[in-house]
Amino acid sequence: MLRSLKARYGFQRTAAKPKVNQELEGFDIKINSAGEIESSYSIDQLNEFLNRKVYDKKLKNDVNSENP
Repeated sequence: MLRSLKARYGFQRTAAKPKVNQELEGFDIKINSAGEIESSYSIDQLNEFLNRKVYDKKLKNDVNSENP
C-alpha cells in the first residue's frame, strides 16, 4: 500500500506567511460561507496599488495614443 508523504518522509505543513510587498502589509482576504469575498482593503485601494505596480501590455497602445 502507498503511504502518505507525511508518513513516508516525515513532511510537516508549516503556517509560514508568504512574502508580500510592504505596501500590502496587513492585507487579508477570505471567502465566507456565502461565497462572498471579504478583504481588509477596499477594491479601490487594491486597484490603485495594481495600477501603480503592474504593467499591462494590452494598454501600451492606448497610453501612447492618449499622449501624442
